[in-house]
Amino acid sequence: MSAITRPRDGRMIGGVCAGLAQRFGIKTKTMRIIFVLSCLLPGPQFLIYLALWVLLPNQKYAAGSAHTAW
Repeated sequence: MSAITRPRDGRMIGGVCAGLAQRFGIKTKTMRIIFVLSCLLPGPQFLIYLALWVLLPNQKYAAGSAHTAW
């Protein structure tokens, strides 16, 4: 099993939904819809999202990538 990371590409807000979608092999749009629908139910979904945003590491760039760190 691979670790869950927040990708640098394809984010909308924090990259949590994109990271979870990559981990579970589903489309990012589908994961976002699931999250929005889950917010209609009672529970701590938004707090969990914020916690994952803080706790999940960013995805590292591959060696030889054109991106540079400042």
